[in-house]
Amino acid sequence: MATPPTSEQKNYHHGDLKQALLDETARILREEGESALSLRRLASNLGVSRTAPYNHFQNKEALLSAVAEEGFRRFEKALNAVYRKYRDATGTELFRALVQAYLKFALNNQEYYDLMFSSRSWRDGKETASLAASARQILRNDIERLRRAQDQGLVSGDVDVAEFVRIFWGTLHGISRLSLDGVYSNPASLRKFGNATADMLWQQLDPSK
Repeated sequence: MATPPTSEQKNYHHGDLKQALLDETARILREEGESALSLRRLASNLGVSRTAPYNHFQNKEALLSAVAEEGFRRFEKALNAVYRKYRDATGTELFRALVQAYLKFALNNQEYYDLMFSSRSWRDGKETASLAASARQILRNDIERLRRAQDQGLVSGDVDVAEFVRIFWGTLHGISRLSLDGVYSNPASLRKFGNATADMLWQQLDPSK
């Protein structure tokens, strides 16, 4: 006689449970906060055995690192969409769109963003190898894009592109963090602030200056 399917087999195809765990974790973080999160709670919510989540994540910290990694994937997708949409735009238009996309992602995806740049993920080198690789790949992609633009004469040749990208990320993270913490709470003011920031950043790259 065939063995009856488990609850995991009934509800999830191969690989689906891991993504379901990530999605449910994000939902709990967004709606209830980290204090409500546990692997046992996830198993119960998804209707699988208590041990099923451990087939994918060793512990809660590993799970949260994976959610942060998922956040970087979503973040990269959002920025890539801007590059595609504004590939023929002027430098100022592109930078304004990039800044607004960054701020929008941070504000609309705090459950991911908080983990992506959390001290618990990065302090003392505690980040997982895959999380570090995800974050650094996005940084490298931005540097390579800027270098190609520089080679094409679209960006000033005097700019240290690696340093500029670090400044770009640091500046936008600071604005995002202040917004998430309630310091910048007016959407219209934040959009205006974002555009002014984009214009200032582009001035450093403008090949015509």
